[in-house]
Amino acid sequence: MNIAVLGAGNWGTTAALLLDGKGHRISLWEYNERLAAAMMESRENVTYLKGYRIPEGITITSSLEEAVEDAEMVVFVVPSPAMRETARRCAKLGAAGGGTILVSLTKGLEYETLRTMTGIIEEEIHSHTAVVLSGPCIASEVAQGMPTTIVSASRDSGAARIVQDVFMTPVFRVYTSDDPLGVQLGGALKNIIAIAAGICDGLGFGTNAKSALMTRGIVEMIRFGTVLGAMPETFNGLSGIGDLITTCISPHSRNRRVGEELASGRALVDILADMVMVAEGVPTTRAVREYSRAHGVDMPITEQVYGVLFEGKDPRKAVPGLMMRDRKAEYERA
Repeated sequence: MNIAVLGAGNWGTTAALLLDGKGHRISLWEYNERLAAAMMESRENVTYLKGYRIPEGITITSSLEEAVEDAEMVVFVVPSPAMRETARRCAKLGAAGGGTILVSLTKGLEYETLRTMTGIIEEEIHSHTAVVLSGPCIASEVAQGMPTTIVSASRDSGAARIVQDVFMTPVFRVYTSDDPLGVQLGGALKNIIAIAAGICDGLGFGTNAKSALMTRGIVEMIRFGTVLGAMPETFNGLSGIGDLITTCISPHSRNRRVGEELASGRALVDILADMVMVAEGVPTTRAVREYSRAHGVDMPITEQVYGVLFEGKDPRKAVPGLMMRDRKAEYERA
């Protein structure tokens, strides 16, 4: 297939390498002309995925029009704040003909609307049902050919299966799901818990604390997700608890790193200024906290993470805020 990969960060570049390895014709779009030129010259993404040669068969461009021309599949891997504008530009370019398959690999929610990434794509590019590909996947591990498993989800089961076939390799297994909302909420909400896990690590707490945090974190994710209409069982799968585990324990997790740095006493503005890639959990925390308060959804971990991120709360003082809440049963039965 002719496939346009929009966004040449570490995950976008990795996806381009994976798809090129399967024999597809790839156009990789980098919006920054300087970075695109450097990648074309060196055939390497030194900024985001150093050490992996980009084959000559992959076309690198800073022209969105060139990237999406004749594309049979458009894969969006741009940061969540850039998703709406990118999808809008694609629509104006006529980049989504009747047979074009639209795929999102971006994790996050739109702050103002709480829209998922496929929701944004479908709003901007009408008459299309998008597919999300999400799960526990550290880009550098995928680039190294380490076994990875992920989920292709869409309300269009046929499109989800096509994406499954296009991406699946002997070391990259793809399942399908008909719950794109739950899959995307899992990918977004787990970043909040990952920030908390980083704080946990940064404060020097042990495995007891971290395992409890992750376990109660998935409860919080399910609680929020089902209010929005997601299927609860989705959060017990790869795109929920699987992604949560990876993001909370991986040394490559940007969101966990934010938490660690906060625990060391650094200011959020300084932490984010030093990061090359986006920590999606920061804006997600604000959006989810506002929605949960407005709709009466109990989100104690999110509340404490919000306090540390945006209210200057001492991370150590967030601990009793969780531990000394009202007594309750582990399982709340209707």
